[in-house]
Amino acid sequence: MPTSGLSPSRTAVEIASQPASWRKAAETLPQHRAALPVRGERVAVVGCGTSWFIAQAYAQLRESGGHGETDAFAASEFPLGRRYDRILAITRSGTTTEVLDLLTRVKGSVATGALTADPETPVMEAADDAAVLDFADEESVVQTRFATTALALLRAHLEAEDALPAGVRTVERAAKDAERAVAEPLAAEITGAEQYTFLGTGWTYGLALEAGLKMREAAGAWTEAYPAMEYRHGPISITAPGRVAWSFGPVPTGLADDVARVGGTLVAESGGADDHLDPMADLVRAQRLAVLLAETQGQDPDRPRNLTRSVVLTTGGAERN
Repeated sequence: MPTSGLSPSRTAVEIASQPASWRKAAETLPQHRAALPVRGERVAVVGCGTSWFIAQAYAQLRESGGHGETDAFAASEFPLGRRYDRILAITRSGTTTEVLDLLTRVKGSVATGALTADPETPVMEAADDAAVLDFADEESVVQTRFATTALALLRAHLEAEDALPAGVRTVERAAKDAERAVAEPLAAEITGAEQYTFLGTGWTYGLALEAGLKMREAAGAWTEAYPAMEYRHGPISITAPGRVAWSFGPVPTGLADDVARVGGTLVAESGGADDHLDPMADLVRAQRLAVLLAETQGQDPDRPRNLTRSVVLTTGGAERN
């Protein structure tokens, strides 16, 4: 049943709760440290779907902040022959088959940690240590709050270790920006577009990938995502009037002119650096857009097509739970 015109969808409520959830993640950091990387460790971060994109964002932040060499992999694509000091898994449900299989295979040979929302799931045994963010768990199938709260915790950890890259804001500042992102109306040029290309640079490329996934999951929207500098190497061909190029973080020199030349709409933060939304807060706007488009089309964003909370693989295929 579509939720438009009725009480807010559960997904919309969870999106709006993110500023408070990010602050709580920062406040509870001390109790989660055992699961998190130690400075200087060579770390692999793994996940599936949204969690993989959050892993990519964190890997860029950690390495560029000088905390240690960090790679990110889809759990199913982890290179078992490569040496790491720690594997950190991100899994909201704690039941995802690929994550559990990987943690089981490496147990005893490398330190492992997990970020999860449910303490009553198999990942608690599969990982050496787990950070349970149960206050950020969700009823909606579509991940929003848990994913960004996991990244907020990881950002808070880098902040506490004086390893936050230059120009990246504190979690408190990101939360304030997210309050703006929750409250401000979405522009008509965004809500009325037929296609969206999300762009990012460095750690924000993971956010761009996640924005595209969120739009596809909740609303079945036509979306793509690329590193910002790669946009002109082919992807710009899809841009036209009525289509959006949405940049998370700084816009590369000349890109705005290129989007204008082909008739597209560039969505990017304008004004002075202090006025820009934190890129993670800008992701909140994309989440809100996904819900709005779903409701406009008569879809239920809490129950998207073909998706369930977790994918558990069996010998006969995928068992949804």
